[in-house]
Amino acid sequence: MAVIRFAVIGTSTITRKFLAVAAEVPSLQFVGAYSRSMERARAFGAEYGAPLAFDSLDVLAGDERVDAVYIASPNACHSAQAVRLLRAGKHVLCEKPAASNRREWDAMEAVARESGAVLLEAMRSVFAPGFARLRELLPRLGVIRQASFVFCQYSSRYDNFKRGIVENAFRPELSNGALMDIGVYCVYPMAALFGLPAQVTADAVFLENGVDGAGCALASYTDKQVLLRYSKINDDAGESVICGEDGCLRIDRIQDIRRLTFCPRGGTPEVIDVPTAENNMVYEAQRFAGLIEAAAPCEPYMTWSRSSMTVLDRIRRQAGIVFPADNA
Repeated sequence: MAVIRFAVIGTSTITRKFLAVAAEVPSLQFVGAYSRSMERARAFGAEYGAPLAFDSLDVLAGDERVDAVYIASPNACHSAQAVRLLRAGKHVLCEKPAASNRREWDAMEAVARESGAVLLEAMRSVFAPGFARLRELLPRLGVIRQASFVFCQYSSRYDNFKRGIVENAFRPELSNGALMDIGVYCVYPMAALFGLPAQVTADAVFLENGVDGAGCALASYTDKQVLLRYSKINDDAGESVICGEDGCLRIDRIQDIRRLTFCPRGGTPEVIDVPTAENNMVYEAQRFAGLIEAAAPCEPYMTWSRSSMTVLDRIRRQAGIVFPADNA
């Protein structure tokens, strides 16, 4: 088994969570950290025993001691960083959403295919066993007619926002906001399960600085409708659901599926618990390593990411969500 030496871009909580699970994947070896501050890069890497530190993306891209990079920088930075690294032959696992828009994703995908490097969007929920079990159960629903995917979570940074402290999560200039940070957990599985809708209608709730705090979208297919509802400014304990002519499937949490309830039409509900690691990022780490080791094509994930980014663009156009990256 070859060792995959990886570096990280970003030193936030999500990076720490990824490093915790990467340590459980035998082929992954953390060797370095990138930050705009060399002092911060060195300090962060030293916490985990990583010998390398970078404050230059070009130096990181050119370092032969690094095989792969996990990108967890602000959304607006993802594409440019990924393109530079992929062009240098580095494999890239990029936090969701992988890009600010479909145009940026297309640039990333084109370079990945040209270089032969693995490009994978870190949409952790679709790599976890709950999503695989959901896909297995879909035929039992018969012809699917409606679905509702819901993820509403009061942001830990929203109280600061209301006090006038605007952190990255509420800065639209970084391609952040409810749709990109929370809604993507609803959009991506829809795109993975059903493909591209024929039409999208959407609206958003905007906060004082122009960032979207919550939103809804209706995706219309020729034979079904999918409602997407998401928020960073309120909680909602409601389940997601997929409804077919022969029954419906209740989903406990679309962002981290651990329990599914199949309700056959006129029959008795069947509860299906799905054993899942506490930190479900472990499955994306395993898949990333497996694709590199096998030199395997990144399908269907490339298609799912492309479709998801297309839907995100359509929702933003409908809702009036505009990022600086759109005019770059």
